Amino acid sequence: MQLSSPRLRAALLAAASLTLVAAVLPPPEPLGIGDTLFPQLGNPGYDVLSYDLSFTYKDNKSPLDAITVIDARALEPLERINLDFTHGTVAAARVNGEPARFESAGEDLVLTPASPVAPNVPLHIEIRHTSDPRGIADGGWVPTDDGLAMANQADAAHRVFPCNDHPSDKAYFTFRITAPAGLTAVANGMPAALPAPRAAGATTWTYRTLHPMATELAQVSIGDSAVVEATGPHGLPLRSVVPAADRKRLEPWLQKTAEHVRWMEARVGAYPFENYGVLIAKAKTGFELETQTLSLFENGLFSGTGYPAWYVEAVMVHELAHQWFGDSVTPRTWSDLWLNEGHATWYEALYADGLGKYSMERRMREAYQRSDQWRAAGGPPAAPKAAAPGEKIGLFRPAVYDGAALILYALRQEIGEKAFDRVERRWVAENEDGTAGTEDFVRLASEVAGRDLAPFLKPWLYAKTTPAMPGHPEWGGPKSV
Repeated sequence: MQLSSPRLRAALLAAASLTLVAAVLPPPEPLGIGDTLFPQLGNPGYDVLSYDLSFTYKDNKSPLDAITVIDARALEPLERINLDFTHGTVAAARVNGEPARFESAGEDLVLTPASPVAPNVPLHIEIRHTSDPRGIADGGWVPTDDGLAMANQADAAHRVFPCNDHPSDKAYFTFRITAPAGLTAVANGMPAALPAPRAAGATTWTYRTLHPMATELAQVSIGDSAVVEATGPHGLPLRSVVPAADRKRLEPWLQKTAEHVRWMEARVGAYPFENYGVLIAKAKTGFELETQTLSLFENGLFSGTGYPAWYVEAVMVHELAHQWFGDSVTPRTWSDLWLNEGHATWYEALYADGLGKYSMERRMREAYQRSDQWRAAGGPPAAPKAAAPGEKIGLFRPAVYDGAALILYALRQEIGEKAFDRVERRWVAENEDGTAGTEDFVRLASEVAGRDLAPFLKPWLYAKTTPAMPGHPEWGGPKSV
């Protein structure tokens, strides 16, 4: 029988070529970029430039229908393309407009394009899949009382959408969220279009980031929410998302954000993104999270019971500080996490000190007394031990919080307050929208100080025990390193 349809002939030829390629390639396997703490996270061979994510929400117990579109650049010849993805079902995949074979290998989605992709050429990937909010112990989607939010740190974004799930590969994001009538959807960045009505009363909400973002910082909130808008320093748009029923109770907390931004800018320079706000969710996560431009908080933090007001404000400043340290300047590897959490803890402690509630010196002395114990349990701040299997947030131990802030305190004691402030400002200015690691920080501090600080900082960063604190012989004297 002769084929008379050019389109049908092309489809059959593409299918045949996929079968031939699959026949000569070895079985797919999960790949990684060699991160010490997450060896199979991230994928070699390409650089993601942008994600365009579409989600159709029904309820917080049903898989969302989703489309992930990735624009990337191939860095080397690719017979296969590995993406991090699990906890969803793939229906179809295309690479550069042609159907692609897809298989799972571990927590990787492995695509085999109709023909190998040459290096240094655009790479356009489209995947139709589901995104399953069930199984919250794995991270990713977080069911709330009225919908969903995201908590992707450290390695859970690929439980929501196919991606290159490592902070070293930042990209721009567009979100398109379709939700039933009566619900509001919000995501990182700025509204890219007016909410668009759909069939049966549904609405599609579109947002776009104006700065690149790590996958672990993506945020989508769907629920019975109120969006509270205000203006911060130099006209900065402030946009917070709270349960609609709790708006009046929470607005006094939201009104503090502008002053928090002002306080941070006075210490490290201009806020680095297009907008900022807090997302207060009715969920029990056990943590707050610095999702870019829209930090996630548990509603219980603001309930008025159990937490003094100064503490709540300090926590709000902690997540805000991450917008500079961790979001704009993103760690090159997960072992560089101390640069995120140490700095956020530093500014949290400095803010509490300014309120006269918990002095910086007292907090650092208490951290110094516990530091050896923290290092023994979780590793030194710049070389943390991997989390135990099934304990995804186990990486976030005291050594990378107060233990890392202690390093910054020691640095300030060693080089003086003025030089330390120059280090902080230059760190965020020179690495804005990029990635940086521990060696970069040591190099910059040395440049500002006018001498090699590696011999001083390396024991603080990597030693099993804590060095002597400059200027504080009363804290216990020299320790063995």
